[in-house]
Amino acid sequence: MKLVIVDRDGTLNYRREGHIQTPEQWEPIPGALDAVARLNQAGYHVVIAANLSGLGRGLYDMDALNAVHARMHRALAQAGGRIEAVFFCPHAPDEECDCRPPAPGLFEQIGARYKVDLNQMHAVSDSESGLQAAFAAGCAPHLVLTGATALAAGQPLPPRFPPDTQVHADLAAFAAAFLTGQESQPAALERERT
Repeated sequence: MKLVIVDRDGTLNYRREGHIQTPEQWEPIPGALDAVARLNQAGYHVVIAANLSGLGRGLYDMDALNAVHARMHRALAQAGGRIEAVFFCPHAPDEECDCRPPAPGLFEQIGARYKVDLNQMHAVSDSESGLQAAFAAGCAPHLVLTGATALAAGQPLPPRFPPDTQVHADLAAFAAAFLTGQESQPAALERERT
């Protein structure tokens, strides 16, 4: 199975202070929905792996989360795209779990459900912890500069990021590079120059 794993907040849609609690607060990043559609058209299934600790913190409930995701799915359908499934960690930061990034549990769940070798999968996130989780599970890490990581384009990645992290301006840039096989320069090479 051809599969790409993406983060939600900061990768597919804008992050929001205080978490996205209502459908009206969910706003896609320009080009992100078309990027999913482009991946789908190339035969890739797109799955979300997200840290949604607002559930565990009591900021919203499953009904509210389902309403947010219904809006997301409708917007994707209008763009010709589809998310295969949404895997998420609902736990608050103080709970002991193996699915809250940087732990790899969400990615391992995806691998088990789809019976795929995670060492052959690519994962896209805007956050250091999301990429650490992906890398710990064996996925190739891709950073997008549209969310939590405050880096300018071309700026070297700090060494705490997984080795060989590919850097892209946004999800659309990732899809273009990934589908043409012209991935961004590895962060490891960027670090060697500094």
